[in-house]
Amino acid sequence: MSHNTWIHRLVQPMVEPLVGTAVSPNQITALRLATGLGAAAAYAEGSSTWLNIGGALFLISMLLDRADGILARLSGKMSKVGHYFDLVSDSVCNAAIFVGLGIGLRSAPLGGWMVALGIIVGLSIVFILSVVMWAEGQKGQRAAELRSVAGFDAEDSMVLIPVFVWLGWSLPLLYVSAIVTPLFALYFAWLHRRFFLRSAA
Repeated sequence: MSHNTWIHRLVQPMVEPLVGTAVSPNQITALRLATGLGAAAAYAEGSSTWLNIGGALFLISMLLDRADGILARLSGKMSKVGHYFDLVSDSVCNAAIFVGLGIGLRSAPLGGWMVALGIIVGLSIVFILSVVMWAEGQKGQRAAELRSVAGFDAEDSMVLIPVFVWLGWSLPLLYVSAIVTPLFALYFAWLHRRFFLRSAA
C-alpha cells in the first residue's frame, strides 16, 4: 500500500490531533484488527441488519488502517514490529472479510461453494502477504510496495466491498473476487520473482 492516496489525505486531518498524545500507532492497528474481524463476523451472520453493521465496521477499519501509518510517520513512532503488525493485520482483516462473506452466503444456491470461494480469496490474500514479507526480507521495508495511480492504490479497491454488499451484489462480488484475487496474487509473485530467484541463487 502506498502512502499518498486520497484516503490518506482524508484521514490525516483526523489523525494530526493525536500526535504527542498517549495514543500509539500499534493501538490504532489493534483497533483496526478488531473492527475488521468484527466486520467479517457480521458478514458471516448474513442477515441484512448484520450486513449493514459489517459494512460500517469495515469502512471504519479501512480508515484506521490508514490512520496507524499516518500517526507513525507524523509522530516519529515508526518501528519494524509496528510495520509487520500492520501488514499482518491488513491481510488477516481482508482475508477474513471474504471468508465471512462466503459463510454469510451459505444459504444461497451452491452455498457450500460460496464458503470455498471465500476461502480461496482469503488464501490468495495470505499468499500476497507471504510475497511481501519475503521481498522485504530480501530488500527491506517497502520493497514490494505498489505505487498509487491517480491517488488510488490496489488496496483502495477494498472500499467497494461494503458498497457492493449494500447494493445486494455479494454473490457476484464473491464470484469475481475468487477469479481476480488469485490471478493478481500470481501476477504479484511474478512481479517480485527476482527476490525469489536471488534467494535461490
